Amino acid sequence: MPAAAVLPALSPDAVAAAYVCIRPHIRHTPVIELPAGAFGLSHRTSLKLESLQHSGSFKGRGAFHKLLVSTPGPAGVIAASGGNHGAAVAYAARALGHRAEIFVPTISAPAKVERLKSYGAAVHQIGSVYAEARAASETRARETGALMVAAYDDPEVFVGAGTAALEFEMQSPFDTLLVAVGGGGLIAGCALWCGARLKVVAVETEGTPTLHAALAAGTPVDVNISGLAADALGASRIGAPNFEIARARVATSVLVSDEAVRDAQRALWRELRVMAEPAGATGLAALLSGAYKADAGERVGVLVCGANLDPATVA
Repeated sequence: MPAAAVLPALSPDAVAAAYVCIRPHIRHTPVIELPAGAFGLSHRTSLKLESLQHSGSFKGRGAFHKLLVSTPGPAGVIAASGGNHGAAVAYAARALGHRAEIFVPTISAPAKVERLKSYGAAVHQIGSVYAEARAASETRARETGALMVAAYDDPEVFVGAGTAALEFEMQSPFDTLLVAVGGGGLIAGCALWCGARLKVVAVETEGTPTLHAALAAGTPVDVNISGLAADALGASRIGAPNFEIARARVATSVLVSDEAVRDAQRALWRELRVMAEPAGATGLAALLSGAYKADAGERVGVLVCGANLDPATVA
């Protein structure tokens, strides 16, 4: 769908309406307000643990919204995913009584694939990257007539994702929100909610810089995907409507190294006993590494957006 066709209808009101729609089906995830000096940070920092959302990531918000405002037929729903979106769609489909078929690339973490299967979805591992799995899923959807639930560039999905920012602000008001970026669903939804009132910072790993590269080029471009967070932040191109929202409403985009992400994962476990997958720790990595430097008195919110991982990789 062209960006111009969807942008006029998207607003904070759309996110608020999505929240009313999905609220009975999602978890009201907790927020941890860090004490002064925690993690060596001098400013007030709050962490929203979307890692504790149904299916282990924020993706449940968009999946439930899409299925609740759509009418899946007998063939059910189909999605392509690095793992988290697929798990969310499978979970929501099971909860709402629909069949689910999920396509994932071969790089998807085994823990994510097992979770998909545990929700009763038919799972297909096809292609080495997300784009190849998505192409296969679209072919299958055309063959079966199943409802396609896109991971990030469907407005009904990303306004659902934006409810994480709405809920976070209600729990612990912030001046700045740090958001990990893959295909752009979470950043688009959060930026819609925050608008011009609040500062939104996009955080990507050096191996998954889809938004960073698009902002530099002035348009979405293909990037080579690699590194620690490639399974979750592995879209090779930012979604078109997501890019238009980010370009208009995201204050800045920063990159972090795999080492910084790993350090943030370990810090979360060591200090808070919170498990986060690489994508889930990417926002905090920007603070701990200095990729994003907060001003004195700035209230910073960080979305810990997922926890689908093998715990041994952190311990």
